[in-house]
Amino acid sequence: MIKHLTLLAICSLAAVGVRAEEDSTSRTVMGPSNIHLYDGAQALIARDGEEGVRLTLLGLKYAQGMREEKNGHANLCAGFLLVNQLQTALQHCDWVIENDPYHWRTYNNRALVYLKLERYEESEADIEKGQALRPNSTNLKEVKGLYLDEVDPVREQITIDDRRVEIPTEVSEQD
Repeated sequence: MIKHLTLLAICSLAAVGVRAEEDSTSRTVMGPSNIHLYDGAQALIARDGEEGVRLTLLGLKYAQGMREEKNGHANLCAGFLLVNQLQTALQHCDWVIENDPYHWRTYNNRALVYLKLERYEESEADIEKGQALRPNSTNLKEVKGLYLDEVDPVREQITIDDRRVEIPTEVSEQD
């Protein structure tokens, strides 16, 4: 389950902005507006939680505006979940939701944090909030499946009858 939770958190990383800039020679340069946030997100996608968290924390120091700050905290929510620092992850998730109550990816990640903390009612509430914001999200559907596996696991009720019965074979003679 931990491996699946980690993958879902990584899939829910916030995007880091890319912008075009002009200089005196009128060329367009494309690249991330905050290289540390960008590199942190790339490290988290590569499942390097410690490096991703380190770079993202560095990127937050240079965040330009609310969008970068929000993306940094959203990625730290996922990153600290990845390195199993659940209380710290929860603080970053809460920060994002306080500043943007429509950020469905953070509801997804906070639901995963609550699930690992066995706070099932809060996990369910975040799944519902996220699904209200993004009804067709595959990530939220998978998180809901994980939630249901925890609170109402499917019990096998298949009985295998392995008795052996000898079946007579008929051989017909043809004239």
